[in-house]
Amino acid sequence: MLTPRQRTLAFLTLCTALLAPFPARAAAGPAADTAAARNPVVFVHGYNADPGVWGSLREDLRADGYADSRLFSFGYDTHQSVNEVLSGRLAAYVDQVRQQTGAARVDVVGHSFGSLVSRWYVKYGGGTATVDHWVSLAGPNHGTSTAWACALWDQACRDMTPGSYVVKNLAAGDETPGAVKYATFWSDCDEVVNPDSSVPLSGALNTPVGCLKHNDLLGDDATSAGVRAFLRS
Repeated sequence: MLTPRQRTLAFLTLCTALLAPFPARAAAGPAADTAAARNPVVFVHGYNADPGVWGSLREDLRADGYADSRLFSFGYDTHQSVNEVLSGRLAAYVDQVRQQTGAARVDVVGHSFGSLVSRWYVKYGGGTATVDHWVSLAGPNHGTSTAWACALWDQACRDMTPGSYVVKNLAAGDETPGAVKYATFWSDCDEVVNPDSSVPLSGALNTPVGCLKHNDLLGDDATSAGVRAFLRS
């Protein structure tokens, strides 16, 4: 547990990082294959964010050959419970995407808190049957001490704390269940996810991206290239 002074500093760090402008669009290479052969992609944004954060990666995927009709951004209230509310809403959204596109499976890309929401759906909400690739960008997969700053009044922050009900149950047994392909991308300079080692998962393709701030993974060229290569695997 953090001291009152540490809690205040952590809260200021969390607010500053999550309210900072998101990075500009990254450059993308030529299309590698046709959009018709690709799964729809469902983006799940992080805490205190919205679907607009995915502009850079969406443009890169379009440049790679994805049609807009295959790219979906799940918007939600980030202050609610991962297991009791948000994962179920994501499940309903994925069902809508599958019905709209006729796809049997989707690929899911989550940033930060969105990684917990989507992981709970995969592990406990039937997602092992509907998700093909799952990607976590800077996800607090084993909790982050920074979340103690707002845990007193915010359910989502409590869910992100180390040892929370959500974190413990996601880590129980197999961290990467089913036939889903899992990948994480993590920075050793992440000011929001502490410790940095919280992001990688046993059984996933875990990729260090160097010294990037928490939100910079959303617009980093190399990270984008890594995500796109993984979705093609």
